[in-house]
Amino acid sequence: MSSNSTNTSSALALIADDMRGVDAVIAQRLDTDVPLVAEVCRYIISAGGKRLRPVLLLLTSGALGYTGEQRFNLAAVVEFIHTATLLHDDVVDDSALRRGRATANQAFGNPASVLVGDFLYSRAFQMMLDARDMRVMEILSDATNVIAEGEVLQLMNMHDAALDEAGYLRVIRSKTAKLFEASARLGAILAKSSPQLEQACADYGQALGTAFQVIDDVLDYDGDVAEMGKNLGDDLREGKVTLPLIAAMQRGSAEQRKTIQTAIETGSVPNLDEIVGIVQSTGALTVARDAAAAQARLAMEAAALLPKNAYSEGLLQLAAQLLGRRS
Repeated sequence: MSSNSTNTSSALALIADDMRGVDAVIAQRLDTDVPLVAEVCRYIISAGGKRLRPVLLLLTSGALGYTGEQRFNLAAVVEFIHTATLLHDDVVDDSALRRGRATANQAFGNPASVLVGDFLYSRAFQMMLDARDMRVMEILSDATNVIAEGEVLQLMNMHDAALDEAGYLRVIRSKTAKLFEASARLGAILAKSSPQLEQACADYGQALGTAFQVIDDVLDYDGDVAEMGKNLGDDLREGKVTLPLIAAMQRGSAEQRKTIQTAIETGSVPNLDEIVGIVQSTGALTVARDAAAAQARLAMEAAALLPKNAYSEGLLQLAAQLLGRRS
């Protein structure tokens, strides 16, 4: 675990100056005459987070030799799109806690969260125009549309205990992995790389994003609340069917399956400890971690196709570090 943390730190140190450039763009483009918009934006962005999508764009740009100013602009764009999805997600899920503090909808109300999310989407599309590149517009508009489809798919699947692994993966590849994929692909587009290298970046992003979400779902049953900044069992309360639950129902007894099924269908979890125990005792978390590890290996295989330098090594390190993620 410590070596993984060191590796990640070295990968992020490579782009520390670049991230400051991204932060400057974010601050500039959040400038607005509407005080509530500025307040909500500052609230959610100041909460921090891993900023993985900008990180991917900056690392792939570096790996492929692009050093132009547009990397800052587009890294801010993908962060704005991601932040908008968080604002809308938390309203849909009626979430109360994110990154260890009250969600924006708890702090400012649902209407403000939805409308500020809309502001961030529209500001992101204004900023896309700065690149003056139809490919950039195509990738980001497609990604935004697919993310929205993923949100609706997840809504349709709420409280559906019959959802299988293929259905689960379809949701997370749309809802989460698509923006990872777009972020990595944009680095290749900015660098005017070959179609083969662009595809390798896209494959890396999709696999990394998929692994990231699977691990996130594992941590809902095996994480540290203080480190994660959200409550254990939140997904189950919202009726979300994730891979740990799917694997537990496949591997558990008829009685255990019924217990999980009832919790999914009702969203009522007075027996959360029992369900966490079932998920852990059936080996479901190992199944899910193995699935994440397979995706992380695919990401590393894709990163190995890029030119060998410190930035592509950073991409390899990020994929390897995911497997030790605890928060």
